[in-house]
Amino acid sequence: MITKPATAVISEQALLAMPEAEYMNDVQLAFFKARLQEIERELLQNAGETTEHLRETPFVPDPADRATIEEEHALELRTRDRERKLLKKVQQALQRIDGGDYGWCEETGEPIGVPRLLARPTATLSLEAQQRRELRQKLYGD
Repeated sequence: MITKPATAVISEQALLAMPEAEYMNDVQLAFFKARLQEIERELLQNAGETTEHLRETPFVPDPADRATIEEEHALELRTRDRERKLLKKVQQALQRIDGGDYGWCEETGEPIGVPRLLARPTATLSLEAQQRRELRQKLYGD
């Protein structure tokens, strides 16, 4: 019988079916590391495509057409700026995996939870801690 190595990437369903006692074991960490690395690759690819796209823009003499192109470029740059911030969070999450802190709430030290990490692999706070932070921001505007 052939068995998978402990670090083989599994499906989301298998991940969710694991008992809580196995939280952030090698299999789960390998799953999230692979997911984060894929997100990182996509973000870096998008950044490269944007750079190429902006370089290839032809000169357009018509002011209306030029304004449309500039607006499209501005939108694309705003999108890439958001992706740049996400890339930083993804890289920090990968560092937390390597450091052994991934999956644990920065504020409380409790598990963030597999379902939350599936929805937001870069999460650093448990759902409860995130809700408290958002409430504080809403009340005090920090």
